[in-house]
Amino acid sequence: MRVLIVKLSALGDIIHALPVLDYLHRVSPGIEVDWVVEEPFLNILEGNPLISRLHVVRTKVWRKQPFSAVTRREAGNVMRALRERNYDMVFDIQGNIKSGIVTALSGVKKRYGFDRPGVRELPNLLFTTNHVPLRRNDIHISARSLRVVSVPFGKDYQGMPLKSDIPTDPASDYAAEAFLATLSDGLVFLFHPGTTWDTKLWHEPGWIELGKEVLERFPDATILLSAGNEQERLAVERISAGIGTNARPLPKTSISGFASFLKKVDLVVGGDTGPIHMAAAVGTPTVSFYRATDAKRNGPLGENHVTVQAPMHCRACLRKECDKDAACRESIKVEYILKGIEKILER
Repeated sequence: MRVLIVKLSALGDIIHALPVLDYLHRVSPGIEVDWVVEEPFLNILEGNPLISRLHVVRTKVWRKQPFSAVTRREAGNVMRALRERNYDMVFDIQGNIKSGIVTALSGVKKRYGFDRPGVRELPNLLFTTNHVPLRRNDIHISARSLRVVSVPFGKDYQGMPLKSDIPTDPASDYAAEAFLATLSDGLVFLFHPGTTWDTKLWHEPGWIELGKEVLERFPDATILLSAGNEQERLAVERISAGIGTNARPLPKTSISGFASFLKKVDLVVGGDTGPIHMAAAVGTPTVSFYRATDAKRNGPLGENHVTVQAPMHCRACLRKECDKDAACRESIKVEYILKGIEKILER
């Protein structure tokens, strides 16, 4: 059997969907699983032994030049590559317009996706043939994807010890080891202060206070701070300087290189952002906080992960802008994160 997964973006969402690979190989030994992904996120999936073939799209580039010769050629090549594989079924586990178009271009007769309450954009329903209803217990974002892919196999994903991973290359592993060898022999924490939404961010004084408290409790520890872009890097430099000794920014690296670091540190702290979900995917404990999003839906699962939800009455509002943003940030206290860290380390 050969199937296609359509999950184009974004970083955290792709990582949340990784357990579908383990599920499919468990319920159908010998299955071939292909995946369609946006070019910026290729490194998350590249080299994964559970994926037979990756199809790469560049929808952001194509939308800017929809009628150019380059766009027509690249989109046509993707469509031909999809149809040549003769899939038995395709699973659209993204649920928006662009994923629906890719799903339809595959030419597959059996196209599974979310039903009306589950899709992100209603026109997606036009591109799938089998609309899978989510159950009340399909709360977590990973569960949503697993629900869609599990229906045609008739075997519930719940209760299955599903795993995920992000492959890394030897060069990235060596570079991470060489850098970490320059640190002290104590615990290594990684803080990731940045994220894509302002309403998911914490405040810089909180990060500084947290870093100082961690180093007071663990004097031999090192705190690394990572950034995803130049704006985040400036914030990381300010936070690192505020914490002082034993705090340092992580060097710029590729996604594969960053995954290598995540596999080797002791604990990762951050908000609802891709690096937290990457850390969980590679088996590193995390402490994460949630403001505009729901920890029960988005947070890493398992006893090696602690989530902190903002205590605001309007929490999990999914708003990208809010006049209560400052109060919401302040509602997450340093002591809440510290308790989470201590809980993980006790385990």
